[in-house]
Amino acid sequence: MRRAAARRRSSAAPIAAAGRLAAALLLCAAAGACLQQGPQPTPEPGPESRNERAGERRAMVERQLVPRGVSDPRVLDAMRAVPRHVFVPAGLAASAYADTPLPIGMRQTISQPYIVAYMTEAAALRPGAKVLEIGTGSGYQAAVAAEIAGRVHTIEIVDELAAAARTRLAALGYDNVEVRAGDGYRGWPEEAPFDAILVTAAPDHVPPALVEQLAEGARLVIPVGPNGALQAMTIVTRAANGAVTEQTFPVRFVPMTGEAQVPRR
Repeated sequence: MRRAAARRRSSAAPIAAAGRLAAALLLCAAAGACLQQGPQPTPEPGPESRNERAGERRAMVERQLVPRGVSDPRVLDAMRAVPRHVFVPAGLAASAYADTPLPIGMRQTISQPYIVAYMTEAAALRPGAKVLEIGTGSGYQAAVAAEIAGRVHTIEIVDELAAAARTRLAALGYDNVEVRAGDGYRGWPEEAPFDAILVTAAPDHVPPALVEQLAEGARLVIPVGPNGALQAMTIVTRAANGAVTEQTFPVRFVPMTGEAQVPRR
């Protein structure tokens, strides 16, 4: 009951975040940053990055996540640990811990901290878990998952973003993350089954291959809905006799591109 109540209380937050993202994109475009074709330059990551701005991360957790119902200690610790400021463009690093998504170039975004924490908690990650992520982006969600899981496999369709994320994650010491450049619509079958799958871009339907690659009892957490409109945060749990689907609250993500956009027959 407490979890359901927390979901109801937080339902307005993603909608508000969509408005904040639109404002951020307008500001960024005005400065010319979002018009660049390549990934945006980010602060140089390194071992010392984890010690930088730790107070801001603690404040982010206490002010943005806990009041909205995120309660898994492992998720909260992961959000405190990952230096989000090295995953955002250098020109927006001052806003890295703000309660908003931010553009990262190539028409992609890094999700609002609450959404990252919510999806990680909803996936019910446990130590040693094998996780698949579709939509690496800057690598932030993969890093948060890697703080908990044993292994994270992540796929990014934009080659430049995949290369930048691979370098960034390696520099931060995430040797339990493997980044692949490619279309994630059909998942990563040679590494299946997965204990959780996180999708950070929205198709207009749940890709069947991703459900098939879940271990029994595992969860797929994915935004589903049309491009340019509100989508539904969706949790699919693999069961012995099929799958159980739950929609929680409205969100707005960038669309899943590639095969996901091919009309289905």
